[in-house]
Amino acid sequence: MDKNVLDYVVEKSHELMNAPTCSKETKEAAEAWLNAVGTEKEAEVTRSYVAELEEDIMPIDTLIGFAESEGGAQVFGADKAKEVAAHAREIKSAGAAYCDCPACVVVAEILEKKDMLL
Repeated sequence: MDKNVLDYVVEKSHELMNAPTCSKETKEAAEAWLNAVGTEKEAEVTRSYVAELEEDIMPIDTLIGFAESEGGAQVFGADKAKEVAAHAREIKSAGAAYCDCPACVVVAEILEKKDMLL
């Protein structure tokens, strides 16, 4: 792997782990990947990390659907869920494919380097 790409993904992985919206599973996958860098397990763990990132990034339509659901109202609160749905519709109309929470933004940035990682 190119050193610049490696350095970038290491930096972004730390940023992801510190994002308030990062899931426990994604944080654990990032930590496992960081620990595997430079070891014989790096390639295997990299594939697992990328798979976790692809699974956890929230497509914008999924976010809208969740925010408009009863589950979304329970997680965000009724008023905040409406705000989240409206915001998601707004960024979708501007071309967003994914949620723009701190974790999803970093995941998207890492996944832009996916072909160079694998």
